[in-house]
Amino acid sequence: MTQSVVVQVGQCGNQIGCCFWDLALREHAAVNQKGIYDDAISSFFRNVDTRVVGDGGSICKGRISSLKARAVLIDMEEGVVNEILQGPLRDVFDSKQLITDISGSGNNWAVGHKVFGSLYREQILEKLRKAAEHCDCLQCFFIIHSMGGGTGSGLGTFLLKVLEDEFPEVYRFVTAVYPSSEDDVITSPYNSMLAMKELNEHADCVLPIDNQSLFDIISKIDLVVSSGKLGTAVKPKSLVTSNVGAVKKRHKKPFDAMNNIVANLLLSLTSSARFEGSLNMDLNEISMNLVPFPQLHYLVSSLTPLYTLADVNIPPRRLKPALQFVSWNQEGWKTSLCSVPPVGHSHSLLALANNTCVKPTFMELRERFMRLYKKKAHLHHYLQVDGMEESMFAEAMSSLSALIQEYSDLDAAKSLPLPDVPRLSVAL
Repeated sequence: MTQSVVVQVGQCGNQIGCCFWDLALREHAAVNQKGIYDDAISSFFRNVDTRVVGDGGSICKGRISSLKARAVLIDMEEGVVNEILQGPLRDVFDSKQLITDISGSGNNWAVGHKVFGSLYREQILEKLRKAAEHCDCLQCFFIIHSMGGGTGSGLGTFLLKVLEDEFPEVYRFVTAVYPSSEDDVITSPYNSMLAMKELNEHADCVLPIDNQSLFDIISKIDLVVSSGKLGTAVKPKSLVTSNVGAVKKRHKKPFDAMNNIVANLLLSLTSSARFEGSLNMDLNEISMNLVPFPQLHYLVSSLTPLYTLADVNIPPRRLKPALQFVSWNQEGWKTSLCSVPPVGHSHSLLALANNTCVKPTFMELRERFMRLYKKKAHLHHYLQVDGMEESMFAEAMSSLSALIQEYSDLDAAKSLPLPDVPRLSVAL
């Protein structure tokens, strides 16, 4: 069984991570009611109680006594991490796997990337190595961060280069939360643009999460549930967006519900690698089957259901006959069937798609960036950071424009007939 390490960077990354670990524990508790430390649990947790010894001195099949998350928590403001350490999950995290500061990055990519990156590089590397040493077969790093702030975008993408250099054979899956157009961080277009260049160059797969889309989803769910139109048809303790498993008419903190959707996405992404199923899929197969071009590694995710209706029995159905694929990549898809649905649900479906529909998001980001950059607004906050040059903004702009152009070329190619090229014959 392979293992993965989750690296949570910045306020957003740590808040999503907290939801993820809460859901993961509840999921494994529901499946593994005897409390045995098995391969499924070892994917994201390690058993630190060495008094429990199994065959040959191994603790792998011993009874769970003390679980620790395979996680590294990083934030240059200590508030969120301190909340986690004072909350119900405090015993799940290894205090030696945390890195915090008190000053914060001031919503400045350059501070997070250049200042804190240089200052904390060795400490971060030490924590990553320690996390890797606790794995028998490390397959993937999951990096969770936002694009709009300073620490998430700056230090989060600095981390990618460190991982690429130190662990070149380990996959780097990034969950990146993109700010909405009404984001209250005025410099978020700068931060997002500079972070995009790093994602283009150093990530294996990126799951872009649009903050505005998450908010719209939560608003629609609240409207439907509070309207009473579904009546008693909504199954109790089934709402994916609620981290306490209960239907809420009003979310006091909508970000909790939004973070919970992302946490469920990551759990569903890894469920087939953790639990038994009639058609299992490893994480490396996602990159292998869904990323035909290395730079075009942005996968759009869809998750259903967000709540479960009572007495619903949905038979599994193969989707390929209903889907259209480009003629040169008819086999660019993968199906996985897992026998363990999310807690409180009878079924669940996660779809990942690598197509050109991400292009408008990137184009909107470029437009927001240009509105600021044309005026040179707030640029001095970045240029006063050692190692930061204005040419880096132009390079980031060029990188994103090249990515948009690649998507545009693929859009244009859809309507062009393919040349009649003979297939290579292989003599046997």
